[in-house]
Amino acid sequence: MPAFKNKSKLQILSIDIGGSFTKATILDSKGKMLHPYVRKATPFPASPGNLLTLIRSLTEPFPSYDCISAGFPGYVKNGVVVTAPNLGTGLWAGTDFSTILEKELGKPARVVNDADMQGLGVVRGEGLELVATLGTGFGTALFLDGMLLPHLELAHHPVTARKDYDQYIGEAALLKIGEEKWNKRMERVLNILKTVFNYDTLYLGGGNVRKLAIPLDKNIKKVSNRDGIRGGARLWASREQTQTTEAIFNTPQSNRK
Repeated sequence: MPAFKNKSKLQILSIDIGGSFTKATILDSKGKMLHPYVRKATPFPASPGNLLTLIRSLTEPFPSYDCISAGFPGYVKNGVVVTAPNLGTGLWAGTDFSTILEKELGKPARVVNDADMQGLGVVRGEGLELVATLGTGFGTALFLDGMLLPHLELAHHPVTARKDYDQYIGEAALLKIGEEKWNKRMERVLNILKTVFNYDTLYLGGGNVRKLAIPLDKNIKKVSNRDGIRGGARLWASREQTQTTEAIFNTPQSNRK
């Protein structure tokens, strides 16, 4: 990764890739938006080539920037996509997306899970904080005193005998069963998260968070995609954060303790 002389003056292209929409903006090092937030529908099929074409068209009107942060909806290790459940793992598995972005846009790039990047934009750094995104699928990220912990694909853990979280409360389930039944399922899921994680704060984001119609505990906060995309700044904001992020994403799982 490059060593920028003055990270406090960095201008960062921040991209949030979702199963339904791909969003982008330019941030300063503190996460302030320097360009209007824009979005376009994620292409289908969402192959690497099609997605790069979309990102190019989305960002061509943008002013200059120094580096790139991207949140990707799947498991990402060292910038390489391992799974992409809502875009097509068969299309993406083994794709070095950070290197491809660097070659396509001509700037250094960092790619992490989309919920992880959203979490970087919203957590306060106080205790155990859980971020959950309600969109095409169900994304999660976990933080301890502001430090991003290794990513877990909780979305693919079974929540019923036949369904994982993606299938139980994802976009397809919402459209099939309607908002009333979906809210009942969300009430069950929130109770599970509370019991399993004993978090200090839970942040709920994603496009479907606005459809929540159930009472929420005081330590559950709704956040927007615009809040989350600011997490792209924290991937580059400081030497300490960079080292922490690199340690998490570059350490083989077999060596983690």
